[in-house]
Amino acid sequence: MTKGKKILAHAVLMLASFLSVFPLYYMLCGATNTSIDVVRGKLIPGTYLVENFKSLIANQNLGLAMANSFRNAILMTLITLLVCSIAGYGFEIYHDKAKDALMNVLLLAMMLPFVAIMIPLFKMMSHWGLVNSWAAFVLPSISTPFMIMLFRQASRSFPNDIIEAARLDGLSEIGIFFRMFVPIMRSTYGAAMTVTFMNAWNSYLWPKIVFQSNASITMPMLVANLKSGYSVDYGMLMLGVLICTLPTAIIFLCLQKSFANGIMGAVK
Repeated sequence: MTKGKKILAHAVLMLASFLSVFPLYYMLCGATNTSIDVVRGKLIPGTYLVENFKSLIANQNLGLAMANSFRNAILMTLITLLVCSIAGYGFEIYHDKAKDALMNVLLLAMMLPFVAIMIPLFKMMSHWGLVNSWAAFVLPSISTPFMIMLFRQASRSFPNDIIEAARLDGLSEIGIFFRMFVPIMRSTYGAAMTVTFMNAWNSYLWPKIVFQSNASITMPMLVANLKSGYSVDYGMLMLGVLICTLPTAIIFLCLQKSFANGIMGAVK
């Protein structure tokens, strides 16, 4: 690559980086400015952060929303990782034509938009008396085709010699999974945990339907409430969005290496 092409490539990358970071910077500036300053497009951090935070906790139950979101996201992440990893492991390690046919059906299910199954799901949850419970939020998403496919693809790189050696040593099939597969596939678990936690934390439509009481409010629902009414306090809104964004950003930054390795199917 010539020097001119390198300069052009670096310039394009710098521009792309700026365009990616600018919305975050604008949100940070908005969280520290008044509503009028945000509307005017002020791009310099202000001194109104404390006032915006006081207005936020005065208008919304921030602590309850954070607690509910963390509870729902953590429960969904743990249960989804367990169920989908076992399913993906079973599809590949105990491979046969029937499982291939079932996997094809699961992949077809990925083509269905959520709005197509939303009403039947709500009727099921209502019939079982699970409305306004964390179970109604978690159950529809604990076995997703994408996560099963991710773990199935990762299982293909799992050394079969380890399984045979463990069986000869008398280790049970459950022991092989938890003592051999899980530690070796930690990168895949890191990627799956990142995606699942972010999806659970940012979910809005389904919680809005099944959580019908103020005690079940989540952070995306709280942010949506900040936009209701005749006038919007954009400084408070920006702060709410910033607080809602922080947990997923921290999770991604902490697990970005595992996320990259897991998506590529690396075995550690």
